[in-house]
Amino acid sequence: MGRPIDARGWIFEVRDEEASTETWLRIGNLTSWNRNESENEESADTTTNDSEGYYSQDIMQRGATIEVEGLYAQVTTGTADPGQSYIDNEWTYRLGADSQGRIRWRHQSQAVWVLWGATVTPGEQSGGTNDKTSWGATFTRCGKPTTAPVTGGGGA
Repeated sequence: MGRPIDARGWIFEVRDEEASTETWLRIGNLTSWNRNESENEESADTTTNDSEGYYSQDIMQRGATIEVEGLYAQVTTGTADPGQSYIDNEWTYRLGADSQGRIRWRHQSQAVWVLWGATVTPGEQSGGTNDKTSWGATFTRCGKPTTAPVTGGGGA
């Protein structure tokens, strides 16, 4: 039996589509995440009289989302966290075919990235008198996922 892995060991990065070379930006200061592999799933009812009263279906569409939440982050130089900043200031404002970008994710113990083409929906930001400012985003997978080996430190 394998050992459980820590939830804090997951790494999420977005690809900077504006960069002239392949550049991945880690999303920093995350406090929680949720991957839902059944989001946007569609099925067709295939139940007939021959099913003898038992339900039957075929999956016609697979979907998935990843929701990340954290604290709005600034690095020590006073500039925003690169991943959060790219999502907030670049990706969020793209429309139509340009609205799709790339996200990759893996656990720090894994040697393979999972890559998605995706759209992003910014999360709410909030806070109270004695709180830190919250930050979040939801990525909706577009198309079939792929994988790639971790190379050169994997951006971790």
